[in-house]
Amino acid sequence: MNSPSLIQTQVLIIGGGVTGTALARDLALRGVDCILVEKDDINAGASGRNHGLLHSGARYVAGDREAAMECRAEGEILKRVAAQTIQDTGGYFVAVQGDDERYIADFPSYCARSGISARAVDVATARALEPAISERTIAVFEVPDAAIDPFRLSLESMAQASSLGARLMRRSRVVGFEREGRRIRAVRVLSLGGGTEVRIEAAQVVNASGAWAREVALLADAPIAMTYSKGTLLVTHTRLAHRVVNRLRRPGNADIMMPGGTVSIVGTTSTRVDTLDDVHPTTVEADLIVEEAARMLPTLATTRFIRAYAGVRPLLGSAGAADSRAVSRGFALFDHEDQGLDNLATITGGKLTTCRLMAERAADLVCRRLGVTRPCLTATTPLPVSPECEWTAPGHSAREWIRSHRPDDTLLCECEMVPGSAVDAIYAALRSAGDTPTLTDIGLRSRVGKGACQGGFCAVRTVAHLYQRGDFQARRGLGEILDFFGERWRGQHAVLWGEQLAQAELMEALHCGLFGEELRGAKPLADPTADAADAVSR
Repeated sequence: MNSPSLIQTQVLIIGGGVTGTALARDLALRGVDCILVEKDDINAGASGRNHGLLHSGARYVAGDREAAMECRAEGEILKRVAAQTIQDTGGYFVAVQGDDERYIADFPSYCARSGISARAVDVATARALEPAISERTIAVFEVPDAAIDPFRLSLESMAQASSLGARLMRRSRVVGFEREGRRIRAVRVLSLGGGTEVRIEAAQVVNASGAWAREVALLADAPIAMTYSKGTLLVTHTRLAHRVVNRLRRPGNADIMMPGGTVSIVGTTSTRVDTLDDVHPTTVEADLIVEEAARMLPTLATTRFIRAYAGVRPLLGSAGAADSRAVSRGFALFDHEDQGLDNLATITGGKLTTCRLMAERAADLVCRRLGVTRPCLTATTPLPVSPECEWTAPGHSAREWIRSHRPDDTLLCECEMVPGSAVDAIYAALRSAGDTPTLTDIGLRSRVGKGACQGGFCAVRTVAHLYQRGDFQARRGLGEILDFFGERWRGQHAVLWGEQLAQAELMEALHCGLFGEELRGAKPLADPTADAADAVSR
């Protein structure tokens, strides 16, 4: 048997979410060589399954003041240095009849203690600006919430890190650590694509794997206490409000509606789970979200929802914690020195909003161990705009297509206005990084499959476009479509009523009629027919 190939670096980062990619950027700006390994793709975990809220911190002012202050400070920094990823919408905290009037009265002082601006707004004025708000509203406060695109944030962070020498290994899973005394001598990484194993020798290893941080740490015999909290969110057919709309109460179920470009995102729930396997939204959770959120936003009771999704929050604390909402949303950096390791660190917990700060703290520890004295630059250095990362933004594709409208620039997705040129740019960027791009890769980096049809039409058009370019050959495209459809279909199960049920039935009819495969199977055919592959290529 051949020995695994060897790769060497100063720092190995495990996990390609917002924290891992921010850490790669931070280290690269300090001149530190690093490799980031990710078992799936960028933001495949909670970093890609949140509501995209750039917290003002107001949500946590009563129960978690430290988290509130971190969110306030980091939100202000990200607005300065990563403005292209943010829509500075502002936010409302809205109380309705029956809500705790003592909490309503205390809310401004809670915010003031955390340095967060909270301005009372006349209810009639607020409802004129945001008509979706309930007639039963009794109080409104304006706070500096905003919407952030976590995919663009992570993709552009990694793009800059790569331009400075950092390396990204997608679909590469850590399967073991080789310990020698108080150090990790090497990390064994399995390529899930080719099935080959490599050994990575690194002076320092950082575990930034989010909800999987406990599992990764256990591989190194360095256990950490964590609680898993599943959160489910719903996506509406259209955008229902310009601002972020929060329920003015202590954090609970279904108390946020986020602007998500052309849609709104409603949630979330908080359910303790003991495993990271088979995490998916349920109809019961969707019903709960609609029922509860409609108290603040009555239009949700009759709104069309096109998709549901769920992620797992990595919360710090004992697995015996009874209420996951009572567990702090703060973060922690473990140096693992008390567990006999001098070159492993774990950074976990926290929020999307605090990812830059989490990366800074981890990088400070790593650099101190390495003897690197260069300071952190991410709080003042603007995140460069990367053209290949722009296509995650809703509406961007439409602007570009209308602006150029070249005869040869085919419109592949009518729901989200994604042109062929966007797919070409994404494909070329992935190829230049040495990857073999898939339809799922393209969907993550664009708006393909994000609209009302959930890929029913645009997935086929995109694959046909890649066949015409010669990028896909023979039967490959059919498997790509079935994989893509399967993922989108899983997100629709919980919201199949009304118009979306009719849309899903159309998608299923197309799927079964053209490809001869049940949607619920959602796996590539073992032996796709040539006729079906020919249909895709045409």
